[in-house]
Amino acid sequence: MTPFPKLPVESSCLDEVPNPRYLPHTQVTVQILDELAKTLDAEGDLSRRVVKALLVEEYRSGRLTKPQLRTALNIETSHELDGFLKRHHVWIDYDEHESALEQSGLERLGL
Repeated sequence: MTPFPKLPVESSCLDEVPNPRYLPHTQVTVQILDELAKTLDAEGDLSRRVVKALLVEEYRSGRLTKPQLRTALNIETSHELDGFLKRHHVWIDYDEHESALEQSGLERLGL
């Protein structure tokens, strides 16, 4: 995997990801029956939904990282990405160690 090229960013936020408009793209064509396409496109923007579904599944399978997913979806923050993943029924797996770290952090905050 090659690192992202240095690109101009639209803000000084350290959590910023490169805007996909400036990254090289590959076009992929999916062939489905016209009747099925009409049914699926009734809600609009079928192409975008297909891309999102593919990206979610690739993240779920471990072939994409969170930063790659954020960049591909043009999501600005990790918090927004977590919300996106939750809406698509992708849950974060915590092991016991991560859970204990989170619990101790909450206790330090008095929560």
